Amino acid sequence: MACDEAKCGYNRKRQRKSFICSVETKFYQHILALVFAIDEINETPKILPNVTLGFHIYVSYSDSRMTYRTTLDLLFKLHQFVPNYKCGIQRNVMGVIGGLSSITSSCMADILGLYKIPQISYGSFESTVSYPMNFLSFYRMVPNESLQYQGIIKLLLHFSWKWVGLIAMDDEGGERFFQTIQPMLSENGICSAFTQSHSKEHQDFQEFLQIVNPSWANGDNFIKVFWQQAFGCSLSNSTVSTFIGTTCTGEEMLESLPAPYFEMSMTGHSYSIYNAVYAQAHALHTMYSSSSKHKLMEVRGRLSPRNVEPWQVPPLSVCNDKCPPGYGKKKKEGKKFCCYDCAACPDGMVSNEKDMEMCVSCPEDQSPNKRKDQCIPKILNFLAFNETFAIVSIFCALLLTLVTLLVLGIFIKHQDTPIVKANNRSLTYILLITLLLCFLCSLMFIGRPNKVTCLLQQTAFGTIFSVALSSILAKTICVVLAFMATKPGSKMRKWVGKRLAYSIVLSCSSIQVGICTLWLATSPPFPDSDVHTMTDEIVLQCNEGSVLMFYSVLGYMGFLAILSFTVAFLSRRLPDSFNEAKFITFSMLVFCSVWLSFIPTYLSTRGKHMVAVEIFSILASSAGLLGCIFCPKCYIIVLRPELNSREHLIRRQF
Repeated sequence: MACDEAKCGYNRKRQRKSFICSVETKFYQHILALVFAIDEINETPKILPNVTLGFHIYVSYSDSRMTYRTTLDLLFKLHQFVPNYKCGIQRNVMGVIGGLSSITSSCMADILGLYKIPQISYGSFESTVSYPMNFLSFYRMVPNESLQYQGIIKLLLHFSWKWVGLIAMDDEGGERFFQTIQPMLSENGICSAFTQSHSKEHQDFQEFLQIVNPSWANGDNFIKVFWQQAFGCSLSNSTVSTFIGTTCTGEEMLESLPAPYFEMSMTGHSYSIYNAVYAQAHALHTMYSSSSKHKLMEVRGRLSPRNVEPWQVPPLSVCNDKCPPGYGKKKKEGKKFCCYDCAACPDGMVSNEKDMEMCVSCPEDQSPNKRKDQCIPKILNFLAFNETFAIVSIFCALLLTLVTLLVLGIFIKHQDTPIVKANNRSLTYILLITLLLCFLCSLMFIGRPNKVTCLLQQTAFGTIFSVALSSILAKTICVVLAFMATKPGSKMRKWVGKRLAYSIVLSCSSIQVGICTLWLATSPPFPDSDVHTMTDEIVLQCNEGSVLMFYSVLGYMGFLAILSFTVAFLSRRLPDSFNEAKFITFSMLVFCSVWLSFIPTYLSTRGKHMVAVEIFSILASSAGLLGCIFCPKCYIIVLRPELNSREHLIRRQF
């Protein structure tokens, strides 16, 4: 082929194809590579059956003017040259291969591009040369290497091929390929399963070179010049003057030539020519096949889609199967990063796509589903009115309220009887009313928390219970003082009376009211949502605002209960007519037991169960006070009225 360029074309003539090329002697292997590829294709029945390929060669003389002329000759000359005019049996050029240099290729493209004739260049162009690319029919067998690398990466990513093998020539170019492509693969999450270098030797091509001899002169106008220059001899029938005395025998072997002058292995440019011929042949084969199928479908009167063959489906190329949704990648020790295990997402995390690098956390108001492949809204957690425990609590609270009202009615109806008078009637009424309010205040803990209920829940509960405990303490102290006042010469008589009882209730309750007021003024409770405590639920609750103030309220209630229990316990052995101290002692024991068990239970539960514990404690402790203190009195008033007399009390006292 030409010293720095080559151009080859083939034409269609009665089912015979001809390639037309130009070449220089020193690149004679390019011609042999062309011939070798043509022979292989002609011997392969799967490519262009019933069609035989041939070739013609034209020389460009490394001159732009001659390149234009020979290109036009290729298209229009048969017996005489008339541009843009064909006469008689003409060559219908289907494609051109050439040239070697960018200048020659550009000149050829100027002509061939006008007629939209495919042109494949097998030369290596400088990165700054881009003008042949302006022609849509121009192709390069040796594109820019940097673009090749980018194209390889994009191709691998397009088909999701993450586990690939690298094969390159066993030379400096191949080593450069490995050094360049491997970092690019890693940057894009692709691993190389192996790297392999191989020789570019084409055994069949070497065998083909061994049969080359000057007898080709009838079909090859360049072999005589090449043979005489290569072996330093002259052929007997040669018309070329060589001024060499030695006569060529025709038995000389190409493999005996020095490597710099002629190589037995296929060079890079020769390999590009070889591939270019195959590219042209496959394109023609596809074109003819598509045309035949289209005609067949038109005859049948309809068009049908082409069947997809198995080889047309991109195969998988990964180290292991992709992780399904709900799983994340887990690195295998000692393996490349493309090889990994699939580990189920931990609690609170999901992966909603295949082959995710790691699981991600759901938003605070969402939680993973069971498969951990999707985030779903969390369930709101609060004690609703339609829940079983809420319904039971409401029923119990209302029932105990009615019982309290019944007891209060009994005491009001029998307010002038000795047993009612003996137990400080005013304090009894206060205690019953506060117990009534205690039962009702438990209802504020049911339902979705809001600003009003959060402000009243703990403060109202603490204040009401403090009044009740203060009343019990006052009753206990009044019992003790009343017994001491009965002794002759006792000075305690001046302390016995309603004034002392009211003073105790008012002073003890005022302290709790002060604590609650300070609480509301500094850090009042407020509606809050807890998204962290429970995985699948959002806890709607009343935030205490100040934990210190909350436990101060409970602590003061505990102080009053213990004080009442102590005073009642010490006075438990008073005469039977003053036996209310015994009932108070037992009621305080029940009250303290309930609230001492409340604290650890309250701290160990979450969500609506905390509210349920507090409601139960309020109802249980209030019911304990109501039952232990007032049931014995109601029994005497209702069922044993004969015992409710002054004579009976005096007789029992003495």
